[in-house]
Amino acid sequence: MTLNVSNFDKWIRSGFVQMNTELETLYFVQENKANVLNIGDGIKLNLLNEGREFIIQLLKEGNTDEGFDQGFDLLGNVGLYMAACRRHEIDEQPANKNLMNEASSLALQLGAALGVTPRFATSHLTTHNKASNGQYKTFTSLEDELIFIDYNTRGILAYKRAADALHRVMTLGASHPVAADLFKVAKDALNDVIAYNKTLFDKLDTDHFFYNVRPYYKPHRVGSNIYRGANAGDFAGINVIDLSLGLCQADNASYAQILVDKFLYMMPQDQLILRDCMRQQSLMNSFMEALPTQKNTAWFQTNVKAFLEVCEAHGNAATQHHNQLVEKYIKEPAINLPEENQTNLTASGPPLPVLLFALEKLRDQRTAALRNDIYTRYHDIQQLKDAIK
Repeated sequence: MTLNVSNFDKWIRSGFVQMNTELETLYFVQENKANVLNIGDGIKLNLLNEGREFIIQLLKEGNTDEGFDQGFDLLGNVGLYMAACRRHEIDEQPANKNLMNEASSLALQLGAALGVTPRFATSHLTTHNKASNGQYKTFTSLEDELIFIDYNTRGILAYKRAADALHRVMTLGASHPVAADLFKVAKDALNDVIAYNKTLFDKLDTDHFFYNVRPYYKPHRVGSNIYRGANAGDFAGINVIDLSLGLCQADNASYAQILVDKFLYMMPQDQLILRDCMRQQSLMNSFMEALPTQKNTAWFQTNVKAFLEVCEAHGNAATQHHNQLVEKYIKEPAINLPEENQTNLTASGPPLPVLLFALEKLRDQRTAALRNDIYTRYHDIQQLKDAIK
């Protein structure tokens, strides 16, 4: 790590956090907590100029190729700075449209070299957020941001454990004697996801999340393009589970669009795993093929029972996320949000009703719900359940 990279990282972990926290405190005491205009302008100017100076020095240095990990970490720091400038609405002032030129240049250079989107992604704040002296990187020092990152990280790692187990079953084959053991690993990991989500639901304050944490995940411009915000689902694991189980299909247009939109927001190794999973036959299809001739065999009875338990756990986690977390932390507080603050309400960009409809459809695919307007595996799940003695 060069001196310029190190100095920028130290600032991101100290002065950057302090200034964001001060601004969030000022915003939250207002009647309209979503308003950021004409609040803390001196702090905003310091944030803008201090970060910009670090980035100018990095561009002058020109030596950012110190391996993937170092480059990705630096991209995260640039991305956090740009996201904060967008959150405080100081990145595109009418009098000066060029405030982010240097940051955009560095972010685009890093993103292209690394094969990822040129902004901060979920992994920068979760699975690849390196701690220093017990503290990882955040936007603020607010307790609710720490709760949000802590339990998102735990949930993502649990999803990854489940995905890894299912990916190994696909390699071994649905009839393999070890498959039931791996299905149990996946089920236990998904139950951990549910437990972490419940803790998040119990601990995270709705207003602090909605007004002081969520706004940092908004879409923003990098160069000439606007990139959507980071999403908690921007990792391969949850889609590997969808595809391995067969609850979702890569050849379904709406689901394939989700995958396409996510690829550059994932780590390159995640991209490879997901592509490998997309080309393989799902476990659901393997069991359905075996059903007519193998349903009375010991391996079929044991492995299908374990498989169905994983499907149920995955569906329960999806239902919990949508019916509790999305409702409590996005849909309900958005009802009272003033009209002038409705722009870029969602991290993914589309209006909230459009996003909620898409999430409902995804939930029902993951739960294999009975629907007439979209394809789900409801009938296949019922046939497999009926075959179990």
